[in-house]
Amino acid sequence: MQPIKPSALIDFVYKPIELFSDTLERKLGVVSVVIISLSAMLGSGLFVLPALAMLDMGGPGIWLAYVVAALVVLPGAISKSELATAMPTSGGSYVYIERTFGALLGTIAGLGLWATFLLKAAFALIGFKAYLWVFEDLIGISINVEIAALALLVAIVGVNIMGVEKIKKVQAPIVTGAVGFLVIICIWAVLTMEMDWSRPTGPGAYGGGWEAVAGTAAFVFVSYSGVTKIAAIAEEIKRPNKNIPSGILISLFISTLLYAGIAYIMMAAVDPASYETASGAREDPIYVFANAVGGKIVGYIAAGLAVITMTSMALAGIMAASRYPFAMARDNLLPEALENVHSQFQTPHLAIVGTGLAMAVSILVLPVHDVAKLASGFQIMIFIIINLAVIVLRRASVAHSWYTPEWKSPLFPFFQIMGIIGGGTLVYLMGEKAIIGAGVCCVIGLVTYYSYGKGHAHPMLTPWRTVRTEFTNVDQYEREKRWLVFHAAADKTHPDHLTESEFVHAMGIIAPRFDAFHVRNLFHEIDADDNGVIDVDEFLEGMEEEFSESE
Repeated sequence: MQPIKPSALIDFVYKPIELFSDTLERKLGVVSVVIISLSAMLGSGLFVLPALAMLDMGGPGIWLAYVVAALVVLPGAISKSELATAMPTSGGSYVYIERTFGALLGTIAGLGLWATFLLKAAFALIGFKAYLWVFEDLIGISINVEIAALALLVAIVGVNIMGVEKIKKVQAPIVTGAVGFLVIICIWAVLTMEMDWSRPTGPGAYGGGWEAVAGTAAFVFVSYSGVTKIAAIAEEIKRPNKNIPSGILISLFISTLLYAGIAYIMMAAVDPASYETASGAREDPIYVFANAVGGKIVGYIAAGLAVITMTSMALAGIMAASRYPFAMARDNLLPEALENVHSQFQTPHLAIVGTGLAMAVSILVLPVHDVAKLASGFQIMIFIIINLAVIVLRRASVAHSWYTPEWKSPLFPFFQIMGIIGGGTLVYLMGEKAIIGAGVCCVIGLVTYYSYGKGHAHPMLTPWRTVRTEFTNVDQYEREKRWLVFHAAADKTHPDHLTESEFVHAMGIIAPRFDAFHVRNLFHEIDADDNGVIDVDEFLEGMEEEFSESE
């Protein structure tokens, strides 16, 4: 790597957190955070996946797979909580990765996450097909699933444009009703049915053993994707330093209890064979469970709630997905029109409409179930990179002084290392589909970056570059660190020079051992033209001379 001359460093962009845009109104409290997060999860994870997971594991012990998946999600949830309090802005994982690793990886991550979330939201709209047959049988009318899905999509896009307050009002009763209903059915089953409590833990419950449990955990991992989706709308959350970590961790705890508890009772109450057909697993397991517990009327109610809850999942999914192109446009990686905010509703309406159109295409022409399953491999890889980002940012925080999270992950870096190992294990167990899914997302990101983003984005001295340079070129590392410190200390209205007080602040970071008398004399030595300020070239050259003489 060729060293950068002091004057050449000006080509790089210094992007402190204070310069992040804050154009969206903060309206959401911790209860809203939990509701939106849960509504992004309590769809296919409960209403479709249990029977498929049982078939995948080869036994009814699927509750353990949900617990194992939650343990792998936990480090990523903790890391995202820290990152979100340092960067409480729209874009979530994209922002954290772009600020840490640069525009190229940021483009890949942003578009990959956007595709992942919109495809899963589209799958949620199609997924209620498994429950619509109940109403077709009841009313005797055939329902065109695609038209129904597109009509719901139009409504969802409209609600998203009207703003997160409208979404909260729609989702609160849906989430409360769905969770309450499922809990009541479980209690009803325990009180009225002959429960075989040993079935989910007895011989053969876990199929092929721990390898089967881990493989099924990778399969149900996507059930928890919504637990950190709230970070994508961090710019709309009140008191983000408290509400984001609390909301993420509370929703993870609640969702784990619901997934594992309901799955356990479902398997203990109903013969697992009832969740299968001659062609494979049933995709309406909650209907089967509710019908067995309370009869047809209760089964109809369960099917109705499934349709509504899957719609709610899509509602939260398109909201989170649309924030990725919005955030990328602010970084000049996508056309700036996607950055526009609606004058009345204060929402990124063009990004929402674009996401809705992409979902419509997905519903009409793509095998959404297969594509969404492939994309989950990319999502696990994002969790790995997020854990790595916290390690890199902590290491580079001296030079990149903007990284000041108000909430820090405990036991650092234990959780991050465990998250990287756990995520890597899940990707390995998922096999070639995970690699193919991630590969497709990477290709899309690379094409977008080199065809548009590279020509519009400004080069940036990223924390990843700082950490990498620290180990490969010590002189270069020191030079770049001083450049970053200069810009961190400079007043934002006059970023091209340092006053004496700003210089004292910079030296407190670079050389805290220097006393005040030494620092004051050094300032006047560097200020060769005696104009009372020093520019970046004077600062870097003065630092070179000072530290070369002291060695």
